[in-house]
Order: sequence, then structure tokens, then C-alpha cells
Amino acid sequence: MLADYSGIHSEVLYYVPYGKTHEVWNVKVTNTSDVKRSLTVSGYCEFTNENNYEQDQVNLQYTLFITRTYFDKNRIKQCINENVNKGATINGADAKLRMFALAGAEVSSYCGDKEEFVGRYHSYANPVGVESGDLGNKLNYNLNSCGALATKVELAPGETKEFAFIVGMKPDAEAAALVDSYADVTAKCKAEYEELVANWHKKLNHFQVNTPSAEFNSMINTWNAYQCFMTFIWSRAASLTYCGQRNGYGYRDTVQDIQGIIHLEPEMAVEKIRFMLSAQVNNGAGLPLVVFDFVPGNSGTPDDPEWVKMTGHPAYRADDALWLFPTVYKYIAESGNTDFIDEVIPYANGGENTVYEHLKLAIDFSMNHLGLHNMPAGLHADWNDCLRLGKKGESTFVAFQFYYAMNILREFATKKNDTEYLAYLDKVQPELYDNLQNLCWEDDRFIRGFMENGTVIGSKKDPEASMWLNPQSWAVISGLATKEQAEKALESVHREINSPYGVCVMGPSYVEHAFDGALMLLFNPGTKENGGIFSQPQGWIILAESLAGHGNRAFEYFMESSPAAMNDKAEIRKLEPYCHGQFTEGPESPFAGRSHVHWLTGTASTVMVGCVEGICGMRPDVNGIKIAPSIPSDWKEFTISKDFRGKHLSIKVENPNGAESGYVSLTVNGKLMEGNYIPETELADENDVVLKMS
Repeated sequence: MLADYSGIHSEVLYYVPYGKTHEVWNVKVTNTSDVKRSLTVSGYCEFTNENNYEQDQVNLQYTLFITRTYFDKNRIKQCINENVNKGATINGADAKLRMFALAGAEVSSYCGDKEEFVGRYHSYANPVGVESGDLGNKLNYNLNSCGALATKVELAPGETKEFAFIVGMKPDAEAAALVDSYADVTAKCKAEYEELVANWHKKLNHFQVNTPSAEFNSMINTWNAYQCFMTFIWSRAASLTYCGQRNGYGYRDTVQDIQGIIHLEPEMAVEKIRFMLSAQVNNGAGLPLVVFDFVPGNSGTPDDPEWVKMTGHPAYRADDALWLFPTVYKYIAESGNTDFIDEVIPYANGGENTVYEHLKLAIDFSMNHLGLHNMPAGLHADWNDCLRLGKKGESTFVAFQFYYAMNILREFATKKNDTEYLAYLDKVQPELYDNLQNLCWEDDRFIRGFMENGTVIGSKKDPEASMWLNPQSWAVISGLATKEQAEKALESVHREINSPYGVCVMGPSYVEHAFDGALMLLFNPGTKENGGIFSQPQGWIILAESLAGHGNRAFEYFMESSPAAMNDKAEIRKLEPYCHGQFTEGPESPFAGRSHVHWLTGTASTVMVGCVEGICGMRPDVNGIKIAPSIPSDWKEFTISKDFRGKHLSIKVENPNGAESGYVSLTVNGKLMEGNYIPETELADENDVVLKMS
């Protein structure tokens, strides 16, 4: 952060050192005037009173009276539950110690009480502590504590002084040692920042593109990738705005989020895959919520009343475990670690088995929960939490996922020569195919599903919600749709529910013709699941159009929903120009294009997959990688730098005739490949790859 005011230039770099649990505010102050200047520089933070945000908000008769602050040399210490002996707990509470410290300069005054710092009848715009130049050396006993430290700075013309504020939760001895380690602030902060930057560059450099689109480059190389890591690490669990109080990780959310980083850090991804496999119930389902203190083998399930009471999740969802299939496959295909399929992993509620058997059990769960037409039942919900089709209602979206899962498991079964299971798939998969084709295809679209009484949801005859996005995209992704169906369904999506800001999740919105179980009726038209532009499915429609060879359409959808393409519409979009939000208001809203609920959304992962596998055409499998771009026809050339199984690929795509997809030739280090596929055995440590498009 930079600022220039009255001849003073200031810079503040905020960062968390790599692998550490404290935050640093590195401050540089420069006198740009031609006279000597005397300044007081203050740093300020507010401490929470408990580590539980609900307690801090509602239990004020308790949380306001467990805190006090001290000043110790160069830091404010905040003590929580100070009287509890170290290592002990009372009624579940333990002692905690926070710190706000100054390194590289002397503290001239301090304050540990929020009211004293801000001042009565003052605000953050004019806090008394800053106005007076003296923080008053007041400390907190009960009520709201803070950390505020001031230092006096004398600056000759052109002189710069540097120091750092440090925030963390550390015991006394560790806090003192930490502050002492910043004795040479300049060298320490420089080294930490360079290490942090190098670590991020190392991650992001595993995949970099250089295309004619600055927006595409910015998102895929940096911002979309960064958001994928944030979502991978935090899932939806860190955002009060996203989901309110949450005591664990959503199963489908977390398994989907893993996909967004597999091409960048496959070995980082596999640790989370193991964790989520261990949260699979031994009936094949995923736990709807994986609590933070989850222990594999010792977990309750939605079949246990006490677990339901604790988590608030009363039933299984239809889609949770089905997300394991593309995620496991993408990891094995990217890494080449075929042994993973035989790794033994526990179940959530007891027992253990190989990854392969985990996946087979997920198939069993869906087969044991079929609806009226022998397609997967909707259960408590599929991906759309606002769609309750009932225990015997059926979701075509889940049916397409299920078909896709069978395709993936068929590959693994073939590798393992599991002829018995292949025979089983040969029996049940064609039955599912026939049901989807005969019951769910309607002229130019696939319906959304069936209610328990057999009523069709998403028929083109319906006055509302006659077109749904996900069945159309997943019919293509799953490989079930014929070429003719894919063309018709994708065109219907563009014609009926596309908008300048992305594709609506369905349309028209429910207002007067909703069915029982259409919870999206709670939202205004054009909002969230009720006809809004839900962001996560944008990645799926990008991928579907790419798989169909429609490069122009795939890129059109990318640009409509890409944050980087919204800089000239900032007053409409309002969200940051570098991160995806959960949804954008659709055409039926008077504020169409306004976006909401940023950062922790599965959109980061789905759009990354749609762009990397779809538009860029990077499609690895167990034995190598296919290169099959689907690009806008005006991209005459672009390059990709990709690390793959310890090898480096420098890929150049030439498109002189303005094709959207297809190829003429593929060479690796000058050798012509058969088709557009590179077997792993053809790769050297460094590889020059040239794909010529038709």
C-alpha cells in the first residue's frame, strides 16, 4: 500500500511469512520534502475477545469480561481467560495470549483499550490516539481490547526509516523471541517477502499461458490460480458471509475444489483427496459435512440421530461421493501415480479399503438409491441445494454424473483387468443411458428431473424454469449426449438463458409456478438459484462447449463471467476485478450484472478446469496427454508452459486458418506424433511441442 501526503511518502507491505503463523506489516516512511520532519507513526489492530465468532457476537455477558491487556517492552499483550492454568481448560475454555508488537523502532506510547484509542464521539476517521499524537498508555480490563503502538520518527530530507508491526497469537517467550528476530527489519522482511514470492511463483509457474487475450492470461496465470489455492485451503469453512456458522467442510465443495490445483500441485492435492476419501461412509456416500475434528473410522453419519443433531445435516446428498470420480481421475492422470488406486484408506465410520473399492462403493450407493425410473434419486439435494426432488424423485444432473463416474471406473477396471466388474458395468450403464435418452431428452434439451410423483421438472412446456443449464453441460461432459443432441442443447442454452454477464442457472425464474421443493422461490427473480447467474456452472458450460469444439462460444462464456473482463463495468459488477463471486444477478433483476459473495466459491475450480482442459485443451490420461484446444478463431497463435510428471513442455499452438478446434499435426522435439496425443514415453526432460490446428 502506497501513500503520498504533505511531502511524506509511505509504504506498507502486509504479508504472512511462508509457513509461519504471524502477520507482518512492513512500514517504510520517506521524507520527500526539503525540510526536516518529525512524525508520530501509529499501528492499530483490534483483538477478538474469544476465538469463536458466534460467542463474540452474541455472548457479550461472557466474552467482554475475559480479556485484559499489558504492555511489555515493545508489544501489547492481550490475555484471554488469564486465570486458567497453562494446558488446562475450564468449561472447555483455555488461556490464550495475543500480541501486537513493534520491531525496528522504539515505542513512544501505547494503548490496549479500544474506547480509549478511538475516543468517545470519535470514529476511525479521527481517533483520539492519532489526533493527539500520544496513545495515552491506557490498558484494557474487560470490554473491548486493542493493540495500538506509536513511534516517533525524525526524518532528514530524503531520508527513509523502516520498521515492522507484528501480529500473532504467541506465548510470552515465543513472542519475545519472534520480535527479537526482526532486529534487522530491512533484511528480515526482504528475505521473508522474497521467499513468499518465490513460493507462489514456483506454484504458478507449473502452468502459464501466453494468448492474445490479456484477460485470459491474467486469470489463468495468476488470479484464478490464486483463488483456486485459497478455496482449496479454506473450502467454504472460513467465510461467515458464505455460509454463516459452519463447523466443518462440505463434502462436495471440498472434493470439487481440489480439481482446480491438480495441474499446479498434484501432490498437494492428493493429501486432501485422501482426507475426503476417509470421510466417505462405508455405505458409499460422502458425509454431508466433515467436522473440523473429524477422525476417520470414528465418525457418526446421517443415519445417527446424535450426529444429525450435532451437524444439522439430516440426510445424504445424491451427488457428494460422485465428485470423487473426476477428482481422483484428474490426479492420477496428471501425476501418473497409478498406484494410488490401490492405496488403502479408511472409511469415515469404520473399516478401510483401496481407493478402487471406495469408488466402487460410491457406485453402489447410487445404485441402492434409485428413483421411479431407475435413475439416481435426488435425495436431500444434488449440487443445487435449492432443489429438493425427494427420496424417489430423480435428478438428471446426478444421472449424468453417475454415467460419467461409470466411464471413469471402467478405465480403472480395465487397467486392473477386473472382468467381473466390467461385466457389471456393461449391464447397468446401458440401462442408465437408455433411461436418460428415452425419458429425459425433449426436442432440444434435457429435462432437470422428476418429482416423486413423476412430474417433470424442466420441460420446455413449463411456463417457468423451462431451461436448466447443468443438464445440458453435463450431458456433454459425461459423454452421453450424441453430437446432434450436444449441438441442439448447447444452442438452446445460448438462446434462452445466456446474458451479457454469463449463463443463468435456469430460466425463467420461479414466481408463480414453482413446485414443492423448489426452495429457490425464496429468492427474488434473477437471484442466486432462482434464475441468477450462478458462477460455478460457468466453468462447466465453458468445458462443454470446448469438448464440442466450439472455441468461439467457450471463450464468449469465459469473457462474460471473467472478473478481468469487467474493468469497464466496475460500477455494475462491484466485486473485485480479480476474483470470482458466488453469483451475479441475472436479466430479471433490475441490477443485472451485480456480483456477490466473493473468494470462497467453487467457481475458481470449475472455471480453471474449463479453461485448462477445455479452451487450452490440456487433457492428460493415465498414459500421456492429449492436446486439443478449443479457442476463439482469431487466436492465430498462443503458447503454454506446462510441467507434467517431472518433465517440462513448451507448447506452441499455430492456428493460421482461424480454426476453433481440430488439428493437422503434433510434433514433440521435431518428431511427428500419431494424432494429437503424446505418450509419456515420448517425453524428454525438456520438450518443444508444436500443434498445428486445421
